[in-house]
Amino acid sequence: MRHVIDVRGLRHQYPDGTQALNGVDFHLNAGECVAVLGGNGSGKTTFVLHLNGLLEGEGSVEVCGMRVVKDRLAEIRAKVGIVFQDSDEQLFMPTVLEDVAFGPSNMGLTPKQAFERAQRMLERVGMDGALHKAPYHLSAGEKRRVAIAGVLAMEPEILILDEPTTFLDPPGQRDLVKLLASLPQAKLLVTHDTDFARALATRAVFFERGVVVGEGSVDAIVERFNWDSRLWVSPRSA
Repeated sequence: MRHVIDVRGLRHQYPDGTQALNGVDFHLNAGECVAVLGGNGSGKTTFVLHLNGLLEGEGSVEVCGMRVVKDRLAEIRAKVGIVFQDSDEQLFMPTVLEDVAFGPSNMGLTPKQAFERAQRMLERVGMDGALHKAPYHLSAGEKRRVAIAGVLAMEPEILILDEPTTFLDPPGQRDLVKLLASLPQAKLLVTHDTDFARALATRAVFFERGVVVGEGSVDAIVERFNWDSRLWVSPRSA
């Protein structure tokens, strides 16, 4: 199976001295969906920000056979699309259509080509009825779909989603699961929502103190680290 991400010995220290990553080894296969689990501050987000060069650390990071280095960042970022936890961070143009066309325009497509691609991606995520709406008029679930469309418009091989169920109600979460399941890209899901992870991921890794300390099926990792997001309340004794 071809690895689209291959990470070896990745370390990262922030300027304040915080050691966020302590030697991460990880791989992602083409078409695979992996859940990235672990506590707050365990290194999950720091890790994924290395995968398209937003952060730089020590060790080896390869994406689609390319080393993640400064002179290849444009190529790397065309391969890896990140959907951030807060969709408002990614939506900034006056209309939905213009927002999704922004990335392709910066890749060198003509305005006509960029808008045609944007419209196709919005149709793909079920948001073609909102082409001329302002993004701030959309619901949280609609914003998430538009943000995903903006990433898909760059035609990446890999999708990274950071806490994708944040702000979504249960119908919105179900719709997101259906959408992501229909996409062919390899996916990394950084999430605390173990039900969401179970619905999509074939494998999970668990971060603790900046390293991957467990790997296996979602159910196996949830059980091993007592990480179920569901709350169980025992009936009161009579």
